[in-house]
Amino acid sequence: MKVLLADALPDAAVERLEAAGDEVTRMPDLDADTLPEHIAGFEVLIVRSTKVTTAALDQADSLGLIVRAGAGTNTIDCDRAAELGVYVCNVPGKNALAVAELTMGLLIAIDRHIAAGTADLRAGTWNKKAYSKAEGLFGRRMGIIGVGDIGIATAARASAFGIDVVAVAKPGRSDLAVARAEAAGITFVDTIDELLASSDIVSLHVPGSADTKGMVDAAFLAKMKDGAVLLNTSRGDVVNEAALIDAMDNRGMRAGLDVYANEPGSGTAEFDSTLAKHPSVVGTHHVGASTNQAQAAVTDGTIDTVQAYRAGEPVNCVNLDPVPVRAATLTVRHHDRVGVLASVLQVLRKEELNVSNMQNRVFAGSKAAVASIDVGHLPSAEIVDEVQALEDVIYISVTPA
Repeated sequence: MKVLLADALPDAAVERLEAAGDEVTRMPDLDADTLPEHIAGFEVLIVRSTKVTTAALDQADSLGLIVRAGAGTNTIDCDRAAELGVYVCNVPGKNALAVAELTMGLLIAIDRHIAAGTADLRAGTWNKKAYSKAEGLFGRRMGIIGVGDIGIATAARASAFGIDVVAVAKPGRSDLAVARAEAAGITFVDTIDELLASSDIVSLHVPGSADTKGMVDAAFLAKMKDGAVLLNTSRGDVVNEAALIDAMDNRGMRAGLDVYANEPGSGTAEFDSTLAKHPSVVGTHHVGASTNQAQAAVTDGTIDTVQAYRAGEPVNCVNLDPVPVRAATLTVRHHDRVGVLASVLQVLRKEELNVSNMQNRVFAGSKAAVASIDVGHLPSAEIVDEVQALEDVIYISVTPA
């Protein structure tokens, strides 16, 4: 396959792709404006932070797969990709430990005044009196918002410090997800209001989306304790920055931030942020996932995702319909011969039976096979009879959804 790397990946990753027969082109300096000029002809696109817009997708005449070498896919126009039949896959969970480690680092730095103390030492100032004042973490309560891989990893580390960790109970959460959360030391409360009112620390681990944009606003912050700590290592636009500055100015709140609403689009740049400059903020440069361990894991996951696509079994796709429209499943046992399923689909087309999912498995000996075909509405008896009458169909059955 022809693979375009629109961000940097290690040489070892490129070697794995080339060993599989792929033709790899590295263009790590591409951005949202220049990607459309170069994407034609490529079957696979791998990105980290490069934005993939509608303009780029509309020029992608051969593209079948976009891999985000990381978890979030908010920089990719997933809706347009879905319209064009392009898989958008991510690599979730690979950087969870790194982000959780940074989250705890920010919390410790806030409580023990590490950033300010270091600055004073470098300036030749000794101020033990000021920096001896710290609350300590043991016995305090942390509210986790976003109980995914990163939230759970953060909870496990906070629990090891003796912090009481809580999250909001949500209906529909699987037994496995609940068990993972509880194993990490999380107990569940009934409402977000209860979590905010009772937590000394609130840590955000939510994806960037329309639902989470501006979630931490004045009303949200008003429900938190005076002097509470807000940690955000998720997405910058989750927080209303003006509201947070007001809470820090007037209610003694503090914040540990790795992300900001208007971050530069490059690795080095001027950055004039009122929030980042605030004396109650301990900040880092959106480096939560930037450890060698995390980057190696993400890289391996990225290449594994390309290999899965090559094998016809794409993984971690974010723009597939999670529940395809299905009114019935047709089970067709047939002789394993060329053109049988094409004939079946031709018959279904007469009644505009749209196929939402299909799988065909061949029996040992390659004499017979069975196809499972999910369709959007129940077929008529006449259509079923017509399929049954096809020369190489052994038997068809219909199971309503």
